[in-house]
This record gives sequence, C-alpha cells and structure tokens, in this order.
Amino acid sequence: MVATVAVLGPGSWGTALALLLARNGHTVRLWGHDPDEIAPLRRERENRRYLPGIPFPPALSAGVDLAEALAGADLALAVVPSHVYGLTLARLRPHLPATAGFAWATKGLEPGGGRFLHQVTADLLGAAQPAAVISGPSFAREVARGLPTAVTVASVDPAHARRVAALLHGSNLRAYTSADVIGVELGGAVKNVLAIAAGIADGLGFGANARAALITRGLAEMVRLGLAVGGQRETFMGLAGIGDLVLTCTDDQSRNRRFGLAIGQGVTAEAACAAIGQVVEGAVTARETLRLAQQQGVEMPITEQVNAVLDHGQDPRQAVEILLARDPKPEAV
Repeated sequence: MVATVAVLGPGSWGTALALLLARNGHTVRLWGHDPDEIAPLRRERENRRYLPGIPFPPALSAGVDLAEALAGADLALAVVPSHVYGLTLARLRPHLPATAGFAWATKGLEPGGGRFLHQVTADLLGAAQPAAVISGPSFAREVARGLPTAVTVASVDPAHARRVAALLHGSNLRAYTSADVIGVELGGAVKNVLAIAAGIADGLGFGANARAALITRGLAEMVRLGLAVGGQRETFMGLAGIGDLVLTCTDDQSRNRRFGLAIGQGVTAEAACAAIGQVVEGAVTARETLRLAQQQGVEMPITEQVNAVLDHGQDPRQAVEILLARDPKPEAV
C-alpha cells in the first residue's frame, strides 16, 4: 500500500522516520512550525543540523503549512518533544482528514500532569481516532543510514497497528505489533530516566559492573511500575522494554546517557542540555515517573535518586552511595 504520510517534527527522529517512509515508497510531508528550521531542509534537501550527509529522497518534502501537510494524508505521525505534544495535537486537530490514522513516536509523559500520551491523544483527537505508538531501540542516525532496526507499534486497534507497521516495515526495518499501549509507552519513557542514571555512574568512573547493575535493577523498577499501571510483563522483556533500555544506557548516541555522563563529570544540568542541543526527555520524565510511582505506591529508588540530583541538587556521588547503602533483600522483590 502506497500512502501519504505527514510527519510532524523535523528533529533527528522525525527526519529519520520521514526518510524511512519515503524510501519505502510513500509520499512524505515533513512539517515544522519554524520557517528558519524548515528553509534549509527545503534548500539543501537534507537535515544538516541533525543528520548531515543523508539526502532526502524525491518523495520527501518539507514545509511549515500544517493544513497543507495534512491535506489528503493517510497517516499523521507526531514526532515532537513531550512538552509540546498536546499543543501539536491541538493544532493538527482541525486539519486531520476524517479518514486519516494517527501515530506518535514521542517517548515521555505529559509534563506537569504525568499523563500517558495515549490519554492526551484520546482527549484531543477523540477516543474513536485510530492511534498507535511507535517505540523500541532505534537511534535516529542508524535508521536514517538504513542500518538494521526493529521497533514495536502498539495500538488498541489491531488493524491500525498492522497498517502503521506495514508503512514502516522494509528491507532495513522490522516492525512488530502489540496491543499493550501502556507498556510500550512506559518502557519508552522510563528507559530515558535510567539512561541518565547509567550515564551519571559512568561519568563518575564507576565502571561496567555498576552500569550492568543499574540496567538490571532499572528494569526491575520499570516492570514494577508497568505492572501497577496495567502494562504486560512480556512487553518489558521485549523491544520496547529491555531492548530500548540496553540501547539507551550503553551507547553515547543516546542524548539521555550523554546528559548523565556530563552531570557525573560535574557539568550542570543546564550546561549539559545546552551542549547536547536537543530535548533531553529523561530530564523531564524523571519527575513525572517518580510522581506516578508514588501515586501507585511503587518503589523506584534509582528514579528517585535521578530526580534528587536533577531537581534537588543532590550530589551524584552521594546518590549512588544512597543506592548502595540500601538494605539487602531478595533480588526478585
């Protein structure tokens, strides 16, 4: 099936997905609200800021007119930071064709409210709107370069999940489907917080043993919270759970890991964000994840210490010492 897809968000991940879809034979319109950001994409036919050296296929265009981007679209795909997700959906709602499906590849929770993005989507687009979340271990540059990747597409509407997966699926990307929207969303949000923790530990020079322990115990935190809010255990053992967690915690392509590395090396959070030059989702999600855990009565000590470092000025070394000083207990708890 050849489709017209509007990709909303010209950052690294939005551009990478637009490239993938265009290479798969679809007509793709990449939308951004800032003319100064879109103009060089139109002129240079590549995103030199985020993905230099990777040219746009002929089927990929870029523009700032949202109505034009959505006109006749079969799918609208939002790839924007979580803090503007709701605003973006409010803007697209009047222009979304009645027959169009919707999907998002944003990883995070609603800042300030802590809601899952499927809840924001249902509120703004209606519960009847076919919607799916795309997640999994997928660095933008590798997808843009056509390197092998696998992702999960989750929706409560199995047919819509299959449609979105079919659009993404190609020679270099395998798309699996799931009905566990909550689990897929939670995995994509919490792994960013844990990647900051792993980066901090490496920035402090604590070594591979500490990194492995943080990943493993971080997974335990993710599962505890995920089950409490209705996710499925097998989701956290898959691409959107442990797959994305391992990727983000161990490779410096992860901006969340790089952010943590900088903090562990004594750089302020503000300076670390400025140096990265892109939104660090985990820095916002740590607060919302901890709030959600407290609401559910779930213990998340690693997340708690990341939040203490970012929001309360906790010394990173002391945060690790607090984790190590916790009373021994069975690993399965």
